Amino acid sequence: MPPKHSRSRLRAGAAVASVAAALVAGAVVWPGTGRAEAAPTAFAHPGVTVSRGQLDFTREKVTAGAQPWKSAYDQMMGSKYASLSRTPKPRAVVECGSYSDPNHGCTDEREDAIAAYTTALAWYITRDERYAKKSIELMDAWSATIKDHTNSNAPLQTGWAGSSWPRAAEIIKYTYDGNWANSGRFATMLRTVYLPEVINGSNSNGNWELSMMEAAVGISVFLEDKASYDKAMATFRTRTAAYVYLASDGPLPKTVPKQHLDTRDKIVKYWQGQSTFTTGLTQETCRDFTHTGYGLSAISHVAETSRIQGQDLYATDVGERLRQGLGFQAKYELEAPPASLCKGTVHRGLGPVTEVGYNALAGRLGHAMTNTQKLTERNRPAGSNNLFVAWETLTHANNPR
Repeated sequence: MPPKHSRSRLRAGAAVASVAAALVAGAVVWPGTGRAEAAPTAFAHPGVTVSRGQLDFTREKVTAGAQPWKSAYDQMMGSKYASLSRTPKPRAVVECGSYSDPNHGCTDEREDAIAAYTTALAWYITRDERYAKKSIELMDAWSATIKDHTNSNAPLQTGWAGSSWPRAAEIIKYTYDGNWANSGRFATMLRTVYLPEVINGSNSNGNWELSMMEAAVGISVFLEDKASYDKAMATFRTRTAAYVYLASDGPLPKTVPKQHLDTRDKIVKYWQGQSTFTTGLTQETCRDFTHTGYGLSAISHVAETSRIQGQDLYATDVGERLRQGLGFQAKYELEAPPASLCKGTVHRGLGPVTEVGYNALAGRLGHAMTNTQKLTERNRPAGSNNLFVAWETLTHANNPR
């Protein structure tokens, strides 16, 4: 539960009361917030977070020994996730309680999924088919075994692992010319074990639903499931608008209708007791930056996947919320917060999550992102958070494709 803090006086009382009334009536929405971006007529492959063009750019830079890609590649290849001696540890039932207690297969599943993606990247860059075979071995082991996720963290765990699996599968299926005989079984695993767990979303803190929708979108691309893609994208648009505040939202942040946050007091409580809303603030900023980083990372991954699939979410409020969210958090990773933010104390640790959004918004679209740039460059090469983020300096730093 969010911490309870004393409530400050209403700012511009009449205006706030008006917005609160509109919230009760369900009338306050960002234009297009609940609209799904339609699935493409034909899905692009590989098309989950990284495209073939981006992979080619990465390979060219690593082969040339250019920085920061070569150091990022060396970091990846030196990690446990690139090991050719890795033994997969699948389970029929992965049980994850709150904060992974109990942890029955939770870490193993997430890390095997990251390893499958890591070795898929290693295959593409080196063209050493031992890495493709290792990626396939990991995916096959889990698709032959897993049946369910249980306990309180099951939706989040499924979202995290389910975000990495389709990234790996897209690269192997569409770039490796060897035999992946069990690709159909892997697709069945995604459709029957993972997708049902994430597609209907969550009412928990926003990073849960954002990660779950990242998984749902990626899985939908691999399965070429247009209906699931549209459903996941509609949920994602609504949640993103309710996760990062913009001044244009009005005196209060947007809400997710199913959560019934229909009064100012409920909204303030859900926003970790923060009652002063500033552009770029997120629903979890005053919880900690680490969980905020999970949410912002998932937003960037869905936006990037959508761009590869032909819909430019960076040009919508999604892109603006991502830009402002990254900039706000980066600023207070680098300097002390004001007393009006989280009572003057923030818990830093945004993680290796800025590369994708920074490359898209500053690199391709030309937005000035001074704080995000400084933090991104300071943290290079960005590694893995050991949950669902991995090697984004390698794949997205200054990548124009």
